[in-house]
Amino acid sequence: MEQHGTEAALLPNIANQMRSLLSNLYLAASQVIPPEQREQDPALDAKAAILEQSFFRLLRLVNSMSAAEYLSDSQTLSLRDADLVKLVSEVCESSADLAEQLGIQLKFVCAMDRRVCAIHPAAVEQMLYHLLSNALKFTPAGGTVTVELKKSGETLRLTVSDTGCGIPPERMAHLFDGCFQPGHPTPAPYGLGLGLPLCRAIAEKHGGSITVESAPGKGSRFMVTLPDRQLGSQLSDIPSVYNGGFSRPLLGLADALPSDAFAAVSYTHLTLPTKRGVGKSGGAGYL
Repeated sequence: MEQHGTEAALLPNIANQMRSLLSNLYLAASQVIPPEQREQDPALDAKAAILEQSFFRLLRLVNSMSAAEYLSDSQTLSLRDADLVKLVSEVCESSADLAEQLGIQLKFVCAMDRRVCAIHPAAVEQMLYHLLSNALKFTPAGGTVTVELKKSGETLRLTVSDTGCGIPPERMAHLFDGCFQPGHPTPAPYGLGLGLPLCRAIAEKHGGSITVESAPGKGSRFMVTLPDRQLGSQLSDIPSVYNGGFSRPLLGLADALPSDAFAAVSYTHLTLPTKRGVGKSGGAGYL
């Protein structure tokens, strides 16, 4: 991972400056076009939803840039005991309605009611949203995305599978390399190609791994293994993640969602940010 080098190291500093500017822009836009006006004017709401979609995608990109420091071998994750079943189930539950807007069924399969293990909750949450976003982007309407969590020996296995278009064989070799690696394909329109490299970094910094199986036209399956161990520390709650007061699922899945998902009719996704651009969750960065 160290060969990602200086380029990736610069991204968190750039992201901090961009986040402040984005928060100010969003606050100004929300005052010019308040939610009440959007609710009463469908045409205006449709235009505002496109702007809001772009904002969420930019903020998601900024969050990924903030986390780029974890691509370095010198960076570590501070682990603490947390209920992994609760974290994964809440992400899936809150994302199911958004998947339904795409005509996709999102299922969570887990035989465990609770599983406390040593994780970095915010990092695991970000990894899961990256995998879900990819699955939803490349699965057509009528398809299914399945998240499964189970114990396998001394590890916990988190699997995200889809019935989408699959991954071309020529891309498999560089899938986790990142945008700074020679031979890596051009990033998607709404990102830097950091998502899967970050997923690998997060899994490995937990002492785990990530692998993928895919067949063109049949779908893909990403498998994350994490050590099933505890630190004996005080149980941690769901992470305090920087999201500017915005809903985690909308932010985490922004790249996969149509502008309709950001319309005022579904305005429960938004908690207005403060003038400083930080909502109730607070925090200084996505990770």
